[in-house]
Parts: sequence; C-alpha cells; structure tokens
Amino acid sequence: MIGSYAKRQWAPDYPWAPTIEEREHFLDEIRNDWGGPVGIELRAPSRAADPEFRAWWSNYLRQGASPGAAVTLTRMNAEIDVRNVLPLVRVPTLVLHRSGDRCLLVEEGRYVASLIPGARYVELPGEDHLPFVGDLDAIVDQIADFLKTADRAGHSDRVLATVLAGRLQHLAGHPVRLEEAELHIRQEIGRSRGRSVTFTKEGFLAAFDGPARAIACAQALAAAGPRLGVSGSFGLHTGECDLAPDGRLSGVAFDRAHEVSTQAREDEVLVTRTVTDLVAGSGLAFTDRGEHTLAAGQEPWRLFAAIENRTGRPIES
Repeated sequence: MIGSYAKRQWAPDYPWAPTIEEREHFLDEIRNDWGGPVGIELRAPSRAADPEFRAWWSNYLRQGASPGAAVTLTRMNAEIDVRNVLPLVRVPTLVLHRSGDRCLLVEEGRYVASLIPGARYVELPGEDHLPFVGDLDAIVDQIADFLKTADRAGHSDRVLATVLAGRLQHLAGHPVRLEEAELHIRQEIGRSRGRSVTFTKEGFLAAFDGPARAIACAQALAAAGPRLGVSGSFGLHTGECDLAPDGRLSGVAFDRAHEVSTQAREDEVLVTRTVTDLVAGSGLAFTDRGEHTLAAGQEPWRLFAAIENRTGRPIES
C-alpha cells in the first residue's frame, strides 16, 4: 500500500482524517472547479507550479470521472473504515508512505502498518502523495525488494470471511416445504458465491468472500420465505475463520453471526459494525438497532439492519 489510510472521517481516535466541514469544502471545490487541476497542491506539490503537469492532471481527472461521479466517489471514500479488519490480514504486506505527504498524513501510514500483523513499513522522503510523482525509483526499489521475500511467508490456515446465519421458523397459515426451502437456500447461497453451507436445527450457516453479496443473499432469502412456508431472522458478521484442509470454514465468526441472528426480528437482516464498515459505496443502507450483548461477559456490540439497496443495481463486492 502506498499513501494509505484506514478511515476518511475525523474521529477522536483517528485525528488525521478530514473533518466533515473540510470534506464538504472539498466537495464544493469539485463541483465548482472540476476540469481544472483540482487537488494538485496536496497531491503533487513538487509539480503543482508546472503548467504542463497541471494541464495533464486536469485532463487525467476529466477522463477519470464527471463532476457528479467525482463527488459520489469522494463521499463513498469518506465512509470507509477498515480499522477493525486490519489485524485480520494474513498476507505479506508492504506499507509505503512519504514522510511529508500532505494529502494522507504519514501518521496514517504508520497506523495502518501497526495494525497489520508482520507488515513491513517503509517511510520515504518527499511531499508528493501520487506515487508516480517525485522519486518513483525509490518506490519501485522497495516493491522489488519486498517481492523477493514475500513468497517466503508461511501459508495461513485462517481467512477473512463474512458469515451469514439464518434462523428459520414455520410461517403460520402457510404449508411448510422443508425440502424445497433447503434446496432454494443452497441455490441462493451458491448464486452469491457462498460456501461452507451447514444446516442446523435452527436454520443454516454459510460463508462468503464479500459482505455485500452476503447481505444481498440474506435479503433474497427473506423475500422468498412466504412461498416456502418459513420466516427467517438473519445475522451477519465479518471475521477470521479457520480454514480446514477440505476448504470448509469454521470458527468464532460463525458463533458471532449466530448470536447476531438471535437479535434479529422476523425477516430482518442484522449485521455488525464490521460489516457496515466494509460495504461503503455498495449502495446498501442501514438503520441503527443500538447496542446488544451477544454473549455473557462480552462488551455490547452495535448492530445495524440492512434496509435497502439505494442504487437499485445488483450488488457486487
């Protein structure tokens, strides 16, 4: 990662990100000045006074997005918060950051690297945020050196996954079609690229490599319940899972998803804060369901109900 960050809105425990007021000021700049060299002073200060580079940067922005799309993407980035999942990264990681970066402060790179187990952090001189401006050779040299040793890392038997737990109940006044319901659940999970499907006395469990797909699957299953004679309560959590030699997943994330499902209302898709932080920009919207104690002795967890897909487009993640 080069010039990276974990969160894009100021908070007391993340003081390096822009405030809401600063973000709105930048959005106004995009609306009013897009087509010109927007943001060049922070992103490429060493070339900001170069007329040729200013013209190139302006053209680069115009080809990349319309003003409306740029505003939408900037708002999406502002929702990102991956602090909870950085400690779960289990691949060799190189974090590069220029010490004088004006756009993404060097403290952000240090913070990201401190949370990823075994990450290699390299601080380079310079003020430019854009990796292709300034001393590019220094960045390439660090990447080349990293790649020489990255494949020596041991294989991890743990992976990050989003677990969906469904609790099913007979729907009064509807004939129960258990075999049809199970077949439909398996097919819906398969369409959403889920795996490790396990049926229990209460319902089922499944794992997904993308949280947005897991939510979409749960919503589709909730909608299909009446014709199958069942109603469902669905819980989702993203966390570390144990990977068995046969490819099946298990672990604490499965327990957490099941605990969340016990708090869900009928036909409700309830998710943890970790899930909402990972689907920024997916078009999903949530309503806050407050804090819930999921297991004895644990701190309360804040849960959210998935309520709609704002874009109306198929969800991908």
